[in-house]
Amino acid sequence: MPVDKNIWNTIQSFPKIDLHCHLDGSVRPQTIKELAEENDIELPCRDLDELVRYLHCEDSTSLEDYLERFDVTLSVMQDSLSVERIAYELCEDAAAENVRWLEVRYSPILHTKKGMKTMDNIEAVIRGMRRAERDFGIRGGIIVCGMRSYDPAVSYELAELAVAYKNRGVIGFDLAGPEENYPAKAHEEAFRLVLKNNINITIHAGESYGPESIHQAVHYCGAHRIGHGTHLPEDGGLMNYINDHRICLEICLTSNLQTGSVPSIRQHPFKFFLDYGLRLSLNTDNRLMSDTSVTKELYLAYESFGLDIGDIKNIIIDGFKSAFIHHRERKEMVKDVANELEKMIRL
Repeated sequence: MPVDKNIWNTIQSFPKIDLHCHLDGSVRPQTIKELAEENDIELPCRDLDELVRYLHCEDSTSLEDYLERFDVTLSVMQDSLSVERIAYELCEDAAAENVRWLEVRYSPILHTKKGMKTMDNIEAVIRGMRRAERDFGIRGGIIVCGMRSYDPAVSYELAELAVAYKNRGVIGFDLAGPEENYPAKAHEEAFRLVLKNNINITIHAGESYGPESIHQAVHYCGAHRIGHGTHLPEDGGLMNYINDHRICLEICLTSNLQTGSVPSIRQHPFKFFLDYGLRLSLNTDNRLMSDTSVTKELYLAYESFGLDIGDIKNIIIDGFKSAFIHHRERKEMVKDVANELEKMIRL
């Protein structure tokens, strides 16, 4: 189906937000190639075009296959200068499509293979994001990810790191990785620590496993938002609870298809969620692996589910309402964005 250029350009021009964006899944291919050459790192493909084809997960059908590509990006993210550069470039790319607020998530423990300390790599991400804010005006913060498949003690250490960097760049805590056989409740102690320290929580849940995963994220770990949540309709009571408490679902359409979370875009529960009145945001997940942007995700929803531009506006506003930022500041941000969108739509 041909792209409606007028709608695309309108969405591109809108102020936007990205609540679910992985640092190690959003690296420029050219940067990977340059850093690999500088640091004598072997890549699966020497040719840039071949590398791009490999990293774009168009042929992926499972979460395991999708996650396999991260070995490449992580291989060039093992020193602070590289991490700072990649964080800066991600913010630059997001700002280029008018993303105003960007929440960058990553797991510091995955960047220690060559001896870099978790404190050093988190400070590198902070430096990169602050430089980007000065240069491009894009704002945001870091969500530290615990890892389901790691010992819960590691998640606790990462929670301690999040607490240490609260108000210094960290705005939230997450749990990522394969869901099956790795229940969120095993990491409950880490989430108790961040909750006691008044840190926001979002958890990957209901992406590759059923609603029990979402239940644990909310009722054991205190999640304020849910990453993906595609299996939520399988439990109507839980869905009502999520809706009643305005727990935002961070929807990532393209990656949900590529990880096998849904059989096709049109079979994604997004439109059902929208019609039911759940609070939703549309996000990139991994700009590189899914070859996407916030503009692409919003346009994909527009095209696939028969939305109108008013629906797009409301989805964007709901995203801003769910940002991990203090209420007073968030309230002003929502008001400013809503007014700006209203004026743009009238033109």
